[in-house]
Amino acid sequence: MNIQVVSKILEANDRLADANARKLKAAGVYTINLMGAPGAGKTSVLEAVITKLKSERLRVGVIEGDITGSEDARRIDALNVPVVQINTGGACHLDANMISEVLDSMPLDSLDMLIIENVGNLVCPAEFKVGEDIKLMVLSVTEGDDKPLKYPLMFRESAALIFNKIDLLPYTNFNMDRAQKDAMTIHPEIKIFKTSCKTKDGVEELCAWLKGLR
Repeated sequence: MNIQVVSKILEANDRLADANARKLKAAGVYTINLMGAPGAGKTSVLEAVITKLKSERLRVGVIEGDITGSEDARRIDALNVPVVQINTGGACHLDANMISEVLDSMPLDSLDMLIIENVGNLVCPAEFKVGEDIKLMVLSVTEGDDKPLKYPLMFRESAALIFNKIDLLPYTNFNMDRAQKDAMTIHPEIKIFKTSCKTKDGVEELCAWLKGLR
């Protein structure tokens, strides 16, 4: 019985996600669902990416998802791009209905790309579509190299994986070869980037790939 209930919830969410996707495609907006654990550096990656893409005249909007608070949205707003904050009030992920409720608040006709920063979590965000074209995952080297094997769905669902905070690698026991091998065993086609938002290493390569998606 519980399995049937969960299945119906996901099916209902998928229908709403498909409607969101149709609306976004009609407006010509490419949509990315950005996922990762709390502290992985999702917002810092977003700041670096937006700064670079804006310099290349790409119009980016952001939907921020957090359980509570609006600190991340304030950081994005400081970059002078459209941003909407969703507070889930306890839910550990965004779903298609939440995105549907705020889409009309975004100037879709004036955007090329919409990035949805999901709630920090390594499980639930991977299970719920929100209308995105792709999912993108950020994993900090400070989180440990065992995450691909512990949370395989995140890696299986993501088109690309960003190993972030690589400037801190010398101060951790993170085994990059192991993490990369495990991620690619789970998802052989996953695209891998290595970034530092402090030194800006890898940001240009990531942005070039993102621009090519449109």
